[in-house]
Amino acid sequence: MNKPIKTIPSFADEAQEREFWEKNDSSEYLDWSTARKATLPKLKPSTKTISLRLPQHLLDSIKVAANARDVPYQSLIKVWLQEKLHSH
Repeated sequence: MNKPIKTIPSFADEAQEREFWEKNDSSEYLDWSTARKATLPKLKPSTKTISLRLPQHLLDSIKVAANARDVPYQSLIKVWLQEKLHSH
């Protein structure tokens, strides 16, 4: 027998909603068996700026490699990091 679904309350703001979902089980409010996969084609992943100190010769080598591939060196660093992460 399925248990009754509770009504989701109204929230004044996103912080209040976040706090609610941190303390409550969503399965009491939603029937996840009827959920459908969503695609969000315009959603971009969040990024965070970091400071990374590299020896000058290493940075120069990365820039040369990026130039040979006709990509910005920061993009090449991200690709290399992602590849290394997935190889392990």
